[in-house]
Amino acid sequence: MSQQQPVEKAGGRPARPDASMSLLNNVMEHSLDDGYAEAAARRGEEGRSGLPRTLRAKLGLAFGLVLAALVVTLGAAQAQVAAPTVAKERQELIDRVEDGTREADELQRQLATLRESVARMQREALRHEGGDSGELVALLAAATPVQGPGVKLVVDDAKGSGGDGGGPRESSGFADTGRLRDRDLQRVVNGLWESGAEAISVNDQRLTALSAIRAAGDAILVDNKPLVPPYTVLAVGDGRNLSTTFQDSADGQYLHVLQENYGIRTSISVQDEVRLPAAPSLNVRSAEPLERGKGSTR
Repeated sequence: MSQQQPVEKAGGRPARPDASMSLLNNVMEHSLDDGYAEAAARRGEEGRSGLPRTLRAKLGLAFGLVLAALVVTLGAAQAQVAAPTVAKERQELIDRVEDGTREADELQRQLATLRESVARMQREALRHEGGDSGELVALLAAATPVQGPGVKLVVDDAKGSGGDGGGPRESSGFADTGRLRDRDLQRVVNGLWESGAEAISVNDQRLTALSAIRAAGDAILVDNKPLVPPYTVLAVGDGRNLSTTFQDSADGQYLHVLQENYGIRTSISVQDEVRLPAAPSLNVRSAEPLERGKGSTR
């Protein structure tokens, strides 16, 4: 194949093969921008390193580096010296907290012992100084344990009740969550009293004439003691008559409505014998000495 000969210019020199690509040639031959080239040349004239060239500048830089190193060294040394002191103070604070906790626990145990001792003396006083009605007074005041025939009523929340949300029960104002509320338990207990119960306990918490059933959040409190479901209510009395009377009463029907409409689980059974403990503490609000006459005790 024949090759095309380069075209000669007027001066007799042949033309370059890439003469038509002047823009590309300019980019290849001058890849660095003129401004960058001037800056590079100026930096080369001042010195290749970025360090100052005058003696005063060099001394200033050295002084700054020495000062920075001194500050870092002093800070590290101070932290190392202060570390044992901080650790010691922290341990002393922990020891004080632990000592205070132990003292509080010991005082709480002493308080519980004294309360039990006072309650025991009150029960003994009711039993021995109450005259012919001492046993009845002790029973009514829940000062002594009691046992006898009665009923056992177990009330529990609905299955899967989470205790969150839900609308109000119709005309009651209670949370419709499938959980038993303090007012529900109040009605159950009052219904048992009205049906002839002589003594009642809820989860082994003996009720007295001054007992209170309240709520704290979703928890039910009996005399400020929180209870957890299921709630076991024991009542001493004529078992069969007590069970029938309670279930036919308005409060028994209320409990039946809770079971049918809101899934509250209940069961009641007649017991040949139930045992109720004494009330944990009795508060004497007023007292006066007995007057003893000749041949009689009042």
